[in-house]
Amino acid sequence: MDARKKRGIEAEQAACKHLEQAGLKCIARNYHCRRGEIDLIMLDRKQLVFVEVRYRSNPHFGSGAESVTRAKQQKLIATASHYLQQQPHHGASRFDVVSLSPHQNGFEINWIQDAFQA
Repeated sequence: MDARKKRGIEAEQAACKHLEQAGLKCIARNYHCRRGEIDLIMLDRKQLVFVEVRYRSNPHFGSGAESVTRAKQQKLIATASHYLQQQPHHGASRFDVVSLSPHQNGFEINWIQDAFQA
């Protein structure tokens, strides 16, 4: 495994741990279908949360959150729709973005709740 992929996996694990410490429960990781992939699917009380994790090693190209373009949002929405067809959820849902950047002791984490609407 190359260093970039390894760092991405570490960032995703750090994001999941951060959200769990905030009280969310992880119910799926790396859910994928032909429409796309969702990094984390969490439960915040009764609300289903679809989480896009973004890692940026260099802030000169913008934050991880800024890299979630409208096209990426549309893929996430389509993938979430597919998930909901497979695993019906009778409650609200939202899309969060967790942006990570390097920090001396691991990662600096920026969690944006309800980052965009379906």
